[in-house]
Amino acid sequence: MKVSLNQRILSRNEKAAAENRAFFQSQKILCLNLISSPGAGKTALLERTIQDLKGQLAIGVIEGDIETDNDARRIQAVGARAFQIETKGACHLSAEQVQDALRKIEAQTLDLIFIENVGNLVCPSAFDLGESGRVVILSVPEGDDKPAKYPGTFAGASVVLINKIDLLNYVSFSLRRVLADLHTVNPKAPVFQISAATGEGMDAWYGWLRQHLEKNRP
Repeated sequence: MKVSLNQRILSRNEKAAAENRAFFQSQKILCLNLISSPGAGKTALLERTIQDLKGQLAIGVIEGDIETDNDARRIQAVGARAFQIETKGACHLSAEQVQDALRKIEAQTLDLIFIENVGNLVCPSAFDLGESGRVVILSVPEGDDKPAKYPGTFAGASVVLINKIDLLNYVSFSLRRVLADLHTVNPKAPVFQISAATGEGMDAWYGWLRQHLEKNRP
């Protein structure tokens, strides 16, 4: 029987993802995989979240980018542990890469870990990293057609954040269309309208985080 290279890669990834998931469960760590297009505001969201929850939660971040450690340095500047993974051309992170990064940030001492995946609405959704849940971020300037164009990604979301909501009056963006499309592809996921720049709607996001942290620690 022939086993394709893709099958072997996925099999290795699934094994590492299962190990990551077991680790998070044993340590009562909430790990969230952030997926979005480039420029949707993932890093800005994390900066604001870390600053606003400072002293309440021990937060670490695993950053994924094709090149540069710019985002990891931004996260470290606001006081959180961060480790940068440069994928050197790959359009997503793998569970094995995350596994190595967990050791670098001493994950066992953290309450909450964010994985900022490579900016892309396609590849990251196909690879399980062992995360507790997925946060899919859509920003107002990128347009209102994304849930309809990438239904699989939004269908896998545990929560959807519509970021840069403060720009709603300045660009062509139908909030009604987005909410209707999201309800069609994923009726169970909560949707929060936020602005990482102004702080609008962030309390609802923090409430969701606290709720899931509590669920994670029975």
